Amino acid sequence: MNSYSASYKAAGVDVTAGYQAVELMKQHVARTVTPGVLNGLGGFGGAFKPDFAGMEEPVLVSGTDGVGTKLRIAFLLDKHDTVGIDCVAMCVNDVVCSGASPLFFLDYIAVGKNYPEKVAQIVSGVAEGCVQSGCALVGGETAEMPGFYPVDEYDLAGFCVGMADRKNMIDGSSVQAGDVLIGLPSSGVHSNGFSLVRKLFNISERNINMYMADLGMTLGECLLTPTKIYVKPLLAAMQKVSINAVSHITGGGFYENIPRMLPKGLSAKIEKQSIPVLPIFTLMQAQGRIVERDMYNTFNMGVGMCVAVAKEEADAALCAFRTAGESAFIMGHVVKGDDGVELC
Repeated sequence: MNSYSASYKAAGVDVTAGYQAVELMKQHVARTVTPGVLNGLGGFGGAFKPDFAGMEEPVLVSGTDGVGTKLRIAFLLDKHDTVGIDCVAMCVNDVVCSGASPLFFLDYIAVGKNYPEKVAQIVSGVAEGCVQSGCALVGGETAEMPGFYPVDEYDLAGFCVGMADRKNMIDGSSVQAGDVLIGLPSSGVHSNGFSLVRKLFNISERNINMYMADLGMTLGECLLTPTKIYVKPLLAAMQKVSINAVSHITGGGFYENIPRMLPKGLSAKIEKQSIPVLPIFTLMQAQGRIVERDMYNTFNMGVGMCVAVAKEEADAALCAFRTAGESAFIMGHVVKGDDGVELC
């Protein structure tokens, strides 16, 4: 390609760096190709042909999200190959709550200066997230925005489309009092609450690489741990048991997200002792002297997904999740009432 503009480059945008970034990321995108992908990178739109075989009433389910201020940790560590996993996870974990299988994903990377190798690192993480969730990375956009972002910083967001047969969709309407709530463990803080996290630890170059005995690793390593992707275990469990509702525990923690999956007149009673609270949360609570409710109203506390099943299905659901590699556990049950969430 002979596209080049000296004037545009003088203004801070190097179009040739963009072409180089695309070439570097192609090897990562190739890992995500699924049978529905009809074209490669470089076109004006990503084409995908969904397979409707066996579906009576196909429904598309979409989700979009970003990584948030967790990116500050990546900047300080100069490590950019995992935040893409977070970006994908935040989208596909939402989509699978409806019982939909993610089909394809697109990313948006806005940079102060296009460093092709760094952009390729970011996309390598996006590709890994797509592989973990079984969806294809069909396109995206890298926007060089000098004067808007500092030259060493960027923002990252994404968009996912999934599909489900309408009769198999999960919408929470079948949840009843007495249903058992099953928790799927998180891998860490995931990608929420980082404005508070950074304030609590006064994150800087000075302490980001500090080894923390309570964590068994440096603070930066712990905080940059990618968000766990639950798509394959959830879809596998859905093939074996009837799941009444699923909640992705993101920003707002238990108090905001669990009620979203419950019909009016029902609440969740959570047994705190059943939750494998991760050391990072215990450390943060002590560091900031944060009251318990605020912790459970901000962070996942060690639970990435909450799943509601009928009481008689609980054992089978636990078995299905564990067979799929998840250390699932009973974390409470559904009760009558409008309190939303009760911790006991």
